[in-house]
Amino acid sequence: MAQVMWPLNGPNEQRGGADSAQVDRVAPLLSGKGMLHHLGFVVSSISAVAEQFAASTAARWDGEVIHDPIQRVRVAFFSPADSQIPVLELVEPASEVSPVNDFLKKRGGFHHVCYEIDDLASGLREAWGAGLVIVADPAPAVAFGGRRIAWVQFRRWMYDAKIREQLGMPREPLKPLPMFPQDDCSRRRLLVELLERNRK
Repeated sequence: MAQVMWPLNGPNEQRGGADSAQVDRVAPLLSGKGMLHHLGFVVSSISAVAEQFAASTAARWDGEVIHDPIQRVRVAFFSPADSQIPVLELVEPASEVSPVNDFLKKRGGFHHVCYEIDDLASGLREAWGAGLVIVADPAPAVAFGGRRIAWVQFRRWMYDAKIREQLGMPREPLKPLPMFPQDDCSRRRLLVELLERNRK
């Protein structure tokens, strides 16, 4: 399946729009070498939602569901008709010990952003330096022909500080904003998936 890749700073980098300055702030995470590969959503059953998901996102699905026993998930990829929109991935648990089960119990939905990078080891070092922790060590992924992926996530305090800094807010803790209830802020932190560009 052909997949459109975006530079880490997204399409706004080429347009130079008013919102590009805000997007540029996240570039140091991967030193601008990453390409946005896909956005992942966790669901209880791909087959139950695939047609509606494809229709609501104006995306094409080839009907393929890929089982990955290493990652303990099944995945399907959707290619949006608009090339400005990244590839979308649906993920469902493939076993009782799937790493997405807890996320699904909390209600599922938007789960991760995946960047394709040249070198996984240096990408993990850069992620650590940017305040992220490794939550899953590099492992092969069936959906990507055995290329390795790793999962990283902001440390809670680093996450809060970086978000406040990006919003131009004071560094001290603030009361939760109404649109982000405290339980969502504390339990639903976005994961970042790093995918090596070439199989090692």
